[in-house]
Amino acid sequence: MLTLSATLVATAIAALAADQLAQNESEEPDSFDIEPPLLKQNLSNEPSSDMPAPDGDVARVEKQLERAKRNAAGAERLYKIGVLAKVEVEQRVLKVVRCESDLANARLARAKEDVAAQESQVAAGESTKDELEAAKAALAQLTEAAQVAAAKRERAELDTAEANLRRQKKLLSLGSAHRSDVDRAQEKLAELKAPKN
Repeated sequence: MLTLSATLVATAIAALAADQLAQNESEEPDSFDIEPPLLKQNLSNEPSSDMPAPDGDVARVEKQLERAKRNAAGAERLYKIGVLAKVEVEQRVLKVVRCESDLANARLARAKEDVAAQESQVAAGESTKDELEAAKAALAQLTEAAQVAAAKRERAELDTAEANLRRQKKLLSLGSAHRSDVDRAQEKLAELKAPKN
């Protein structure tokens, strides 16, 4: 009889715990997102090309930018309370800058396509020269915006590389890093400082 009572109590507790867990999961599905650990090989896997998105899909790049902004929004607070490392905060901010640059390049690519389409429509007599001039004016504005975004991206990548080099040197002096880590950081910084062709 005692064994049956203990089994019933244990079953009731297990059912109650499972029910409580299900309620917690349904109330707050995204309340605590766990980030994977930051690994050295994951730091700079982002392509650093200044080319626009291959398909020029502005909407896709806009979604990436919004996601990057959301990830970076609370990163500084998470760093201050010890959840994130400073390098992760820097990487999240850098991702936002990269997405902004990619978005500017995607919009520029779309504007170039629009100008080409307008030129062919003017040649065929389907459009007016005023519409073509408006498209060219928009192209000029987007070209300037893309250049500003590219300069901002270049500066942000350079600042991040310099901070990483300082960090690696400090870790080396404390005995927590290898000389190869410092060498890699110096190579990355030299690569970013090298004149572009």
